[in-house]
Amino acid sequence: MYTGEKIVLRLLKKNKGIQDIFDLGFPRDEEILKNSFDKRNSITVIAAPTGEGKTTTLYSILDYLNRPEINVTTIEDPVEIRVEGINQIEIDENTSFASSLRTVLRQDPDIILVGEIRDLETAEIAMQSGQTGHYVLSTIHTIDAIEVVTRLRKMGISNYDIASTLATSVSQRLVRRICPYCSKERDYTEEEKKIITEIGEKNNTKFDLTKKKTFDTCGCEKCNYTGFLGRIAAFEVLNLDDEIKQAIMEEKSTIEIRKIAMNKNYRPLVVDAIKKVIDGYTTLKEVNNKLALY
Repeated sequence: MYTGEKIVLRLLKKNKGIQDIFDLGFPRDEEILKNSFDKRNSITVIAAPTGEGKTTTLYSILDYLNRPEINVTTIEDPVEIRVEGINQIEIDENTSFASSLRTVLRQDPDIILVGEIRDLETAEIAMQSGQTGHYVLSTIHTIDAIEVVTRLRKMGISNYDIASTLATSVSQRLVRRICPYCSKERDYTEEEKKIITEIGEKNNTKFDLTKKKTFDTCGCEKCNYTGFLGRIAAFEVLNLDDEIKQAIMEEKSTIEIRKIAMNKNYRPLVVDAIKKVIDGYTTLKEVNNKLALY
């Protein structure tokens, strides 16, 4: 058994470009995109564990919203992607998200990207920014879009501020893409069909597997013999309407909020993940490894 120090390196590509939001895996629906992100006087939060592509999604949203006449400022730790025409601030040991956000507000930005909401002070200033004419984009560590409400409550943000300011919460997970060079098409097994059908029934969704095929991963030189090449995100999007905002104001639990959302356009992360399987982007086994379906 080995004991001692452990080190983690995060490698950032300096020439990394911004990916189109649809190429990341976001549902290809312009109306959903506009209803989710084209807003003012509010805050949008991307929720996911570490390493699930939150920052990449934030930049894709910025790219969708950015226009020459819009003043955009980001506060990050560190700045991962350099973008021409955007004011980018990197915090260090002498600054914080909260102190930088106060400074940025004096510059009257239209859109503010805050790399992460880590504490009550940052959360409060982000909420205040959203209430005073700015559009704030940020990330938070939690398991899904609805649990963002719980996380903000636990930080100390009031139900009133959450309901009046939080417009959209998005959760995502990255799954590996099937390698297009070596994968082999096949029919679904009866067990796989049963699993997918049961997931659909639990989430008020009917998956159509008629004439659909799945793939076995094989491995080749192009994918380093893993059977996968690249990654794609599975998303869930919660747009807070008046009924959901009222439930938050009434201190309803996330279980109750989830029930309300399920009767609307909200669909859980697992539904989009299964759609990625059916559309041939990934495998049921890969989604199970990420989301523990069965």
